[in-house]
Amino acid sequence: MVNVSDKPSTTRVATASGKVLLGPVAFPLVSSNQISKGDVLTVAKIAGICGAKQTGNLIPLCHNIALSNAKVQLELDARDKSVLIKAEVSAVGVTGVEMEALTAVSVAALTIYDMCKAVSKHISICNIQLESKKGGKSGNWCRSSDEVQ
Repeated sequence: MVNVSDKPSTTRVATASGKVLLGPVAFPLVSSNQISKGDVLTVAKIAGICGAKQTGNLIPLCHNIALSNAKVQLELDARDKSVLIKAEVSAVGVTGVEMEALTAVSVAALTIYDMCKAVSKHISICNIQLESKKGGKSGNWCRSSDEVQ
């Protein structure tokens, strides 16, 4: 584990995204809330938030961070029969929250997969990535501009 005891506390924010391709069988069932396990989008949102809070327990050598906020948004996309997942995590601390944002997206995606796997084996999880980070020694970064700001 990296020693962060000499670093100053600053506000840290990170956003991440990912996608679950449901396909033609699972997508209409999710969008009409007809999956037998329950409301997929609501459960995935809660799972993502819980995942962010558990990141230090899941990822070896990742610091436990007291989060100030964790938001997970899920959006159905009929064009490619998918769910777009976005997470934003913030904290005031000595280390970044990128892993927490990525874990939130990952756990939400895995939850969607788990809840839908009985109706389709063709579901895939893709494009989990960091979108932006703010704070800390390395400054701000945004994928859309791909520059440190």
